[in-house]
Amino acid sequence: MKVLFVCLGNICRSPLAEGLLRDKIRKKNLPVEMDSAGTGGWHAGENPDPRAVATARKFGVDISGLVARQFSADDFLRFDKIYVMDKANYRDVLSLAKEESHRAKVDFFLNVTSPGSNADVPDPWYGGADGFVSVYKMLDEAAEALVAKIETEAW
Repeated sequence: MKVLFVCLGNICRSPLAEGLLRDKIRKKNLPVEMDSAGTGGWHAGENPDPRAVATARKFGVDISGLVARQFSADDFLRFDKIYVMDKANYRDVLSLAKEESHRAKVDFFLNVTSPGSNADVPDPWYGGADGFVSVYKMLDEAAEALVAKIETEAW
């Protein structure tokens, strides 16, 4: 299984989600590949926001080596599941989908814990450290649920 996480700039939410899932998958030795991307390319080539790195580190997860990149239509071919962080990302990702099979791969990440809610993961970029911790905890819960789903279902 190959999973992609997508947010706006690929320096806060999606690298946190990638790092969390990567850590959980490694501990369980599951056959899952993951990556993250942003719908915008402003931060391509950059490491995650220092506040995201510090928050992840606080909880024992290292995301400092991740590098931002922009989402592309080719990602529909490379990944089995594409999890977006909010409604704008959902719209932007779907705008690049060329066929229904591509659209079917896209879902809101928080739907893993609250199916059908289409809830946004708030963007912590404009806030302080508390916003990053709150987002981390949301993403951690969803990543834990995704791992459980992977373990119990045939992907």
